[in-house]
Amino acid sequence: MIAGPSGVGKGTLVRRLRELLPDLYVSVSVTTRRPRPAEHDGVDYFFVDDEGFDRMIDDGELLEWAEIFGHRSGTPARAIRDVRSEGRDAVLEIDVQGAGIVRRQVPDAVLILLVPPSLGELERRLRTRATEDEEKLARRLARAEEEMAQGDRFDHVVVNDELEGASSQVAAIIGSSRSDPEDPS
Repeated sequence: MIAGPSGVGKGTLVRRLRELLPDLYVSVSVTTRRPRPAEHDGVDYFFVDDEGFDRMIDDGELLEWAEIFGHRSGTPARAIRDVRSEGRDAVLEIDVQGAGIVRRQVPDAVLILLVPPSLGELERRLRTRATEDEEKLARRLARAEEEMAQGDRFDHVVVNDELEGASSQVAAIIGSSRSDPEDPS
């Protein structure tokens, strides 16, 4: 599971992981927010309305979910169960709030916190994305500070200062967390 503050580069890193580890299953989150330019339903996210999201919660279809800056996002539970039953690795790209829920639901999950090299760099990335006004940007940065302070709740903390280095580090963590097929224990 990869978590981190908004704008840290989780999506970019996960896209690179898909290239490095082609057999890796990448979970597609469900969200109530509107699609950003170039995002596609069923590929980047499953976009649903509030009523559809409520139904998914009521029916126990979400492994975890959280409210994030006025919208809700969550992880479809069935896909993760199916992939794990096949013995495959699954990567969840979620927010820090959801990490604790995943830890309770899937105790053997490997939790990775992705952090920026600095708060100033995170601000630069968020401004480049140009999806928030100044008030929302300030809220995201304040929340990012709180989230980055929770590194001790994670198994690994990876600084996303350079995509190739960070994605190679995460790929190595995934590789080292796999069970050794030759190990009889």
